[in-house]
Amino acid sequence: MSELRGPAPYDALLLLSFGGPEGPDDVVPFLANVTRGRGIPEERLKEVGKHYFLFGGVSPINAQNRALLDALRKDFADHGLELPVYWGNRNWAPYLTDTLREMITDGHRRIAVLATSAYASYSGCRQYRENLAESLSALEAEGLPVPRVDKLRHYFNHPGFVRPMVDGVLASLADLPEDVRAGAHLAFTTHSIPTAAADTSGPVETHGDGGSYVAEHLDVARLITEAVREETGVDHPWQLVYQSRSGAPHIPWLEPDICDHLETLHADGVPAVVMAPIGFVSDHMEVLYDLDTEATAKAAELGLPVRRSATVGADPRFAAAVRDLLLERAAVEQERPVTPCALGSLGPSHDLCPVGCCPARALKPAAAGADSPF
Repeated sequence: MSELRGPAPYDALLLLSFGGPEGPDDVVPFLANVTRGRGIPEERLKEVGKHYFLFGGVSPINAQNRALLDALRKDFADHGLELPVYWGNRNWAPYLTDTLREMITDGHRRIAVLATSAYASYSGCRQYRENLAESLSALEAEGLPVPRVDKLRHYFNHPGFVRPMVDGVLASLADLPEDVRAGAHLAFTTHSIPTAAADTSGPVETHGDGGSYVAEHLDVARLITEAVREETGVDHPWQLVYQSRSGAPHIPWLEPDICDHLETLHADGVPAVVMAPIGFVSDHMEVLYDLDTEATAKAAELGLPVRRSATVGADPRFAAAVRDLLLERAAVEQERPVTPCALGSLGPSHDLCPVGCCPARALKPAAAGADSPF
């Protein structure tokens, strides 16, 4: 885009992610970080961590983030963008506070932040902002100069995020047996969250009955389905479904669950299913276990052919999209006109999270928003 020039005022990019264990000894301490303040005993954490132990105690997310870091640095270098890229996690090394300390020590004072969560929700946006505020407050208490951090907008409908998922679905359809391919249903999956959190996701004006969280996922699912129809000539039936529910059973969460959905489709005579994890940037443990292990086993039990399409991961088109988002936000900060890149019916997301957007479970400061103390 010709109107996108340099990255000023930004002097660094921070890749902010969830983090994950990288060995069996890391699993319980990692889960203790994730559930801090909830008083969950160690034995319960070991039970919760059984999915990780099935994979040697290693979550794929850190390796995926290293690959994304490499892709971002290559893309920036290939396009003459001299901007260092750092990586920090909320729940495991490299920890966010340590990374921000390193960035401050390196002289960075205006930091753009890319969170590895594409959609609006408390856990996918505001909680990252709360972690940023907590880390900045801790560093301020150490006597360090506090940088300004700006979180890049939600990118669920950026073509550099959507197109790799389209290609993933097309590849999965092509991998199905020819006699069931045309009748295959598309099951677009994302992380289930409490319905109360979904209903209050996004700005206040979007609250109610799923809020921005559900609306954004539905828009992406439509975009992918339309692209598949244009390229194959087949109009595949589809539905947005959920996975990875956790928490107390009496609290309503978004449904249906992917395994229940597979049972329903089988009962209805559907010949095959492609599971497309559009809610995940990369192959989180939820993808490896809940889809590749649990849902795939359910499909095998039913005799239902299934394929799981690829997540975006470190696709070069996604790295290019991050560069686009960064330069777009820089243009806004420079008060230059810019046309944000977005597909679908919802348009580009906001640059600055407004007051009341994805409200907190308890009142806590959050960085990079209209109500930010930093």
